[in-house]
Amino acid sequence: MPRSAPPSNSWSRRASSLIFLFIIDPPEELKAYKDTTVAMMRAAQARGHSVFVCTQDALHWHKNSVAATVRRLSLTDNDEDWYRGHEAAERPLREFDAVLMRKDPPFDLEYVVSTWLLSAAVREGARVFNAPDAIRDHNEKLAIAEFAPFVAPTLVSREPSRLQGFIDEQCDVVVKRLDVMGGENIFRVRADDPNRNVIVEIMSQGGARTVMAQRYIPQITEGDKRVLLIDGKLVPHCLARIPKPGESRGNLAAGARGEAQAVSARHREIAAAVGARLAARGLLLVGLDVIGDWLTEVNVTSPTCFREIQDQTGFDVAGMFMDALESRVQ
Repeated sequence: MPRSAPPSNSWSRRASSLIFLFIIDPPEELKAYKDTTVAMMRAAQARGHSVFVCTQDALHWHKNSVAATVRRLSLTDNDEDWYRGHEAAERPLREFDAVLMRKDPPFDLEYVVSTWLLSAAVREGARVFNAPDAIRDHNEKLAIAEFAPFVAPTLVSREPSRLQGFIDEQCDVVVKRLDVMGGENIFRVRADDPNRNVIVEIMSQGGARTVMAQRYIPQITEGDKRVLLIDGKLVPHCLARIPKPGESRGNLAAGARGEAQAVSARHREIAAAVGARLAARGLLLVGLDVIGDWLTEVNVTSPTCFREIQDQTGFDVAGMFMDALESRVQ
């Protein structure tokens, strides 16, 4: 039988316990065997904290307060039947010790609206991680512009002629949209590709949409490395997402294989340059994507890969995260 926490619905806390709200995708859609948010919630419960959840659509502002319809979860150890849900109640976000925004992209208008509501909750006294203002300010692809010394040749533009010129200059590039995840809408384009005009036209929508083009980094065959920063500190293992044969996308959602590895000297160099700066902005958890020596993305919405690293190395990533969260709120 799976082990679970006592099914109390009480709002009262035990000595030294905290009350956390996780804003998530519908819990029945989460795959507990690999889900980072589930790992976080289990780590919180193991320390005696209370775990509440809500979905993005439950957030609302009424009577001068940001609130949500939330329910407490009791987590089990069974990945197939991983939680017990308790009755729902409406609570102001400021009543929680911390609110964790863990809704997956796409970063569409509704996601932006959620960050506006969360920013209002912060003004009311709520503590939200990652900070909603910082989430809005850090597009996960364009955020690399702040750290140019670590970035391969890159162009961000909506002009087809400028994109075509970049392809001619670099000969082999990757073109991607700025608002998607999981390897969606990513194309590798060579200068002699007979489909390059069509790809540029479709991706830029004839000049109506801004896209990013980066020089193709051949070390993608060794994996797109997910390097985790927790409150500015480097997790000592990364996850190399190695593309399947015939693919150039190192995304688990696109079929890549995840292999945990020790972080490299280059990863440490990048982390030392960016970690404290991002943490100071309220970005408690950041996922850097590094291919070869180059920083390609700065993930701040709902960075993942806890379970893969924990399962393969034994390093307690969720425990390290919980240490940082407790330190921030206690």
